[in-house]
Amino acid sequence: MSGEEHPAGAPGPNALPPSEGTRDGELPREAAPQHPDSVTPESPTHAGGAQAHDGGTPIADGAVGDADSSGTAASQHPGSAVAAVAETLANDTLADGEWHRLHPATPLLRGGIILLVVLGYVVANMRERLVSLFVGSDEMREYNGDPLDWIFRENLVGWALLALAGVLIVLILGFYFSWRMHTFRVTHEAVEVRSGILFRRHRRAALDRIQGINITRSFIPRLVGAAKLQVSVAGQGASVELAYLGSARTDNLRRDILRLASGAKGEAPAASAQPTRAPGLEGVVTDRVNEFLSPELDPDLAEPESVVRIPPLRIAGSVVISNTTVFLILMIVGLIFAAVYGTPWVLFSIIPAIFGFLTYYWSRITKSMQYSIAATQHGIRVGYGLLSTSNETIPPGRLHGIEVRQPLLWRPFGWWEIRINTAVQDAAGSNQNQAQQRAILMPVGTIDDVERVLALVLPGITPEESADLVARGLLGTGPDDDFITAPRASWIFNPLTWRRVGYALLGDVLITRQGFAHRRLVIVPLARIQSVKISQGPWQRRRLLASGQVHTVAGPVTASVSQLSRNNALGFFSRVNDAATNAARADATQRWAAAPE
Repeated sequence: MSGEEHPAGAPGPNALPPSEGTRDGELPREAAPQHPDSVTPESPTHAGGAQAHDGGTPIADGAVGDADSSGTAASQHPGSAVAAVAETLANDTLADGEWHRLHPATPLLRGGIILLVVLGYVVANMRERLVSLFVGSDEMREYNGDPLDWIFRENLVGWALLALAGVLIVLILGFYFSWRMHTFRVTHEAVEVRSGILFRRHRRAALDRIQGINITRSFIPRLVGAAKLQVSVAGQGASVELAYLGSARTDNLRRDILRLASGAKGEAPAASAQPTRAPGLEGVVTDRVNEFLSPELDPDLAEPESVVRIPPLRIAGSVVISNTTVFLILMIVGLIFAAVYGTPWVLFSIIPAIFGFLTYYWSRITKSMQYSIAATQHGIRVGYGLLSTSNETIPPGRLHGIEVRQPLLWRPFGWWEIRINTAVQDAAGSNQNQAQQRAILMPVGTIDDVERVLALVLPGITPEESADLVARGLLGTGPDDDFITAPRASWIFNPLTWRRVGYALLGDVLITRQGFAHRRLVIVPLARIQSVKISQGPWQRRRLLASGQVHTVAGPVTASVSQLSRNNALGFFSRVNDAATNAARADATQRWAAAPE
C-alpha cells in the first residue's frame, strides 16, 4: 500500500481538514467529502459565522467573515422564501428587522451587582488607605486612622456625600449608556448585535449557519424575569449572545429565529398567548415561581413529555460513582500516609480539598437536574438545570458525532452517557465547563433511555432499529451481517477488546464500536464526515493490519476502528468514502424546512 490522498467529491465551502499530521511508518489515505456545515476559520468567504467591527474596520474577535458578508450571503441564498416567512410573523415579535434594546435590568445583571459588592468591600476594609491618599497619613493619625472621625471633625460631611453621589452618577451613566448603545436586530438573513460606547463592535451571525439556540436562565436573572439567548454559529467564538431579554420574549424570539433559519414557507404560527398575570406583587411572585418550576415557559414550543426521565438519585449516584471520587479517595489516603510517616501538618489540607470536591459534586448534580429531551418541529430540545436552567434547540443536521459510553464503575448499575460533537467552537479563554456541559446530550441513563434518545436524534431510525443497534453496538461482539470486526491476528494489540472492535454502515450513519473496560459506541452521520483516513504502522504491516478513522469537527467524539485486516481497511476507506460523498450531495438540512424545488 502506498500513501496517497483521495478526494471524495468536491469539498464543501466550509470543509475543515484534519489537523493531525502523519508519522513516519504510517500510510495516510484521506478523502474529504462535501460538507455543508463544517468550518474553515481561515476562509475569507465564511461570512456566516459572526463578524466584529470596530468603527467599520474588522477586528480580531474570534469571529469569521469579512466586512461585506451581508451582500454575499444575500446573493448566495436568495431570501424570497424566508422573506415571506418574515412578513407572516406576528406583529409582536423582535424578529421584525428593526433594532431593539435588551432588558432594562441588563446593566445590573451583567456586572452592576458585582461592582457594587466590590465597592462596598473596598470602602469597608480599605477606607483608611483610600483617604490617606488624598489627605496624607500624618493628618489621619490624629484621628486613629478612622476617616469617618476625620470627616466629621473637619465638617466635610457634605463634600463626602457629594463625592459619593458623583461616583454613583458616573457609574449609573456608564451602565445606562452601555445599555443604550447595545442593540440587536433579527432579519431574514442574520442576527446582528451592535455594542460599545467608545469602541463600537458589530457582530453578525447568518441564519443558514446556526448550529443551535440556547436559552439560559441563571438564578439572579430569573428573579427579575430575564433570560440569556445565545445563537450558536459554526466557527470559533462565533456565537452571538443577547443578555438579557424578558423570559417570555426570549422564547418567542427563539421560535422566530428558528423558523426564519429553517426556510419554511406558509403561515407562521401566531405568537403564544401570554398568561394572565394577577395584579400587584402577587402576580410578579406567581410568575417567578412558575419559572423556577419549569425551564420551558411556553408549552407549545416543545413536546410536553420528555422521552427520558432521570431520577435525582441516579444523577447524584452517577456523579459520586466516578473517577473523580476515586482520585479523591487516593488523595486522602496519600495525605494520611504522609501525615503518619512524614509531616503531620498536611492533614490540614484535607478539609479545603474535600470542600472543593463537594462544590464540584453539587455543581454537577444541580446542572443535571430537571433533564429533558424532546423533539420539536425545528430540532431536538434539551433542557436541564435546577437553580440555573439551560434549554437548547439543536436543528436537524447539526450533530456531527454521537458517542454512547459506559465507564467501568457504571457497569454494575447499567448506566450510560451520551456525548455529541457540534460545529460550535469556543473562543480561547471561554468557560470550559459550559463547553463540557454542551457536549453532553444525556448525562446518565439506562439502556432503554439510550434506545429512545438514539431513535430521537437519528433520522430514519425506528425504535426497533434503535434497539437492535444498541444491542449489537453496545453489547455485541464478533462479526455479523453488518459489523465488520478485527481479525484474530490483532489480539496482540488489543488482547481484551479485539472481539468488540468493528464498524458498520447502517442507513445514513457510520457506526464504530470498541472498548472493554470503557465501552464506546460512536455514530457519525455520513453527511457530516469531512475526511477518511487509513494508516498502517510497521508492526501492523508485519501482521497485515491497518487502522481506519473518519474526521468531523473538533469535539470529544472521535470515530476510529483499529487493527482491521488489510483488505477490510481498504474496504472501510472505499465504502465510507463513497457513502459520505453521496450523503453530502443529498443533504438538505441547511434549510431543513424549505420546500423542495
